[in-house]
Amino acid sequence: MTTSSAPHPPLLRIQDLHSPQLTLASWQILPGQCWAVLGRNGSGKHYLSELLQGKCEAATGTIAHDFKRITVLSFEQQQAFYEQQLREDDSEFSDSPDTGATVRELLGLHGDLPAALQFLGLAPLLERGYRLLSSGEARKALLAQALLNEPDLLILDEPFDSLDHTTRTQLADFFERLSHNKCLLFLLNTQEDLFPWHTHVAVLEKGHMIAQGERGLLAAPELQALLRFDASRLPPWPEPLHTQAPADPLLRLVNGQVRYGDSVIFSGVNLQVRKGEHTLITGANGSGKSTLLGLISGDHPQCYGNDLQLFGRRRGSGETIWELKRHFGMVTPALHRDHRVPGSALEIVVSGFFDSIGLYERPATAEWQHARQWLALVGLQAQADTPFKQLSYGEQRLALIARALVKQPPLLILDEPTQGLDDINRHRVLYFLEHLATQRTSTLIMASHRQDEFLPLFVHHVAMGKHLPMLGKDG
Repeated sequence: MTTSSAPHPPLLRIQDLHSPQLTLASWQILPGQCWAVLGRNGSGKHYLSELLQGKCEAATGTIAHDFKRITVLSFEQQQAFYEQQLREDDSEFSDSPDTGATVRELLGLHGDLPAALQFLGLAPLLERGYRLLSSGEARKALLAQALLNEPDLLILDEPFDSLDHTTRTQLADFFERLSHNKCLLFLLNTQEDLFPWHTHVAVLEKGHMIAQGERGLLAAPELQALLRFDASRLPPWPEPLHTQAPADPLLRLVNGQVRYGDSVIFSGVNLQVRKGEHTLITGANGSGKSTLLGLISGDHPQCYGNDLQLFGRRRGSGETIWELKRHFGMVTPALHRDHRVPGSALEIVVSGFFDSIGLYERPATAEWQHARQWLALVGLQAQADTPFKQLSYGEQRLALIARALVKQPPLLILDEPTQGLDDINRHRVLYFLEHLATQRTSTLIMASHRQDEFLPLFVHHVAMGKHLPMLGKDG
């Protein structure tokens, strides 16, 4: 005679949850399951994470689990840690700039990084200040911190975003092994970040869990339609409000380099960009992509020590940064981090006319109207009056994209612009870039890890490497 063993109780159970941000009738995670919750920007994933961490209370319903330690990795957490580092900045009381806690201090390490985490490539960065890390390096450091905390539940909000292809592959293999003995919950914007070892999937839409079960359910036509971008539904493309005609070439860099003491970030970069010559920058995390873009934009202090010309003027020849900024728009992780000022989504977009972080001038009526058109194009017209800090990370990124595009600048600098965006919004932004190329008003310089973002419009390709980058021209 055989007896069947009793079923294992759920690790997590949510029942009859009702709140203004999320409605969930019933959902549970059983031992051996690895769940991914898929949803668009603003769908409720962030609120679900906050709820599980106990940072907010449900209006009604029950949440039951026995997790003693819940740890989260998210862009919001990354932003919060960056702001904490700024608050602790003691540069005013020391002889050298405060670059934040070192990676070693962040991880609480007294020796080497554990062998299981060596693939993250953090060993050479252990003595580097957090604020000197690229977005991808900072993300890997915070992931290592989360793993070293040994949580019972690890919530991974877009863990693969901003990581290069090699790290992404290695991380997926690591998560597969980890999922056998730890409860992992993935919050994802895109189906491309689903892997075969994700056993179950749920779909959030406008605060409702509209589907849940084994991952095969995503094949349903109604779900595929929900996650598909349709350019025909976009509002009309706005005509440029202000025309600009800076000197050509727009950019010329000769033997560009950035170094900190004996550490060379990159050297020997030669780049010339004329109007309409769109440029793609690729390379692994930490190869210098963001640093190169900071050099071009003037946000990196070593721009004055390089042979760099922008719009026909050599940097350091008496020009002001405002004379240069009026000719370009930017979307970068650094710009996103620094948007800590109050203001609504609409005010953030209209500030693009003034190249300021925050709104300090009175816009003209036409500029307000133009900003509203761009909010509609990125799908945020309903959030026009919402404070920027109350938007989800992806919605914040969309507002910053609209801010950069509002004046359709001669030079558009884009550093991982689709970071944090769902499938629909990512394809929306790529459509914008392709449309801009046909308008011939803006020339693009973009850094990206994603091969599906290597669009045919790019004429130049700068591949950043450990030593000398390669400059190629793709037809």
